[in-house]
Amino acid sequence: MGRFATVMGAAVALAGTVLAAQAADIKILTTGAMKPVVVEMVPAFERLGHKTAVENDTAGALLKRIEGGETFDVAVITPAAIDQLSKSGKIAEGTRTNLARVGIGVMVKDGAPRPDVSSVEAFKAALLGARTVGYIDPASGGSSGIYLAKLFERLGIADAISGKAKLKKGGHVADLVVSGEAEIGIHQISEIVPVKGVTLVGPLPGEIQNYTTYAAGIASSTKEAAAANALLELLSGAEASALLKQKGMERPGS
Repeated sequence: MGRFATVMGAAVALAGTVLAAQAADIKILTTGAMKPVVVEMVPAFERLGHKTAVENDTAGALLKRIEGGETFDVAVITPAAIDQLSKSGKIAEGTRTNLARVGIGVMVKDGAPRPDVSSVEAFKAALLGARTVGYIDPASGGSSGIYLAKLFERLGIADAISGKAKLKKGGHVADLVVSGEAEIGIHQISEIVPVKGVTLVGPLPGEIQNYTTYAAGIASSTKEAAAANALLELLSGAEASALLKQKGMERPGS
C-alpha cells in the first residue's frame, strides 16, 4: 500500500506539473463589437488552466497599436486588418480564422417612438427628422462610423447630418441615446442589443446594409501558440455560435 501511495502521489504531482507547463497567460486584443463574445468565452478557456487579459479598441486603433509594437497573443479584428498584419509579420501566416459578422442597426431610447427604417427613403426621413443622430466618429477608426460617413454622402444627406451629429470616439453609441444626447443612434447591432435603456428599432434596409466581418489571428511572436490555438477553437465552436446569435451576430456567410 505504501508503494502504491507513493506511485500515485508521484503520478498526481507529475500531472500537476504537466498542467502547469501547459497553462498560459494569454493577452487578447479585440474590437468592441466582439468583446462581449470574447469575454463570455473566457471562463471556458480558463477552465483549461489558462489565464487571460482582454483589451478592446476600435479596429483602426488596434491596427495602429499592433503595428506600433504592442505585444499580444491573439487579435480579433477585421479580416483586412489581420491580412495586413500578416504581411507585416505581426500575425502568424495561416492563422486567420473568420469568426463572425454583424450588420448595422438603428436604436432609440426605451419608450421613445420608433421611426420607420424599413426602406431607404424611410431611413433617410427618420434621420432628417431627428433632432440629433449618434454614431461612431469615423476619425476614431470604427468601421461602422467610416461606413456611415460614406453612406450619408451617397444618400445626399451628409451636410444635413453633420449639423446634428453626435459622435462617439469609442465604446457604445447607445450611451449617447440613453443620456438623451442623441435622439437616434446607429451602430452595429451587437453593440445595441446588450445595452439597457435602448431599443433596437431594426437593421438598416438590405440595399444599404453593411456587414462587418471579424477574424482572429495569432501573434507571430507569441510564446503560447498551443493555448492561442485552443482559444481560436473555442471561438469557432458550437458554444460560441449560440452566443453570437444572442449578441446579434452570426457566422460569416450564414
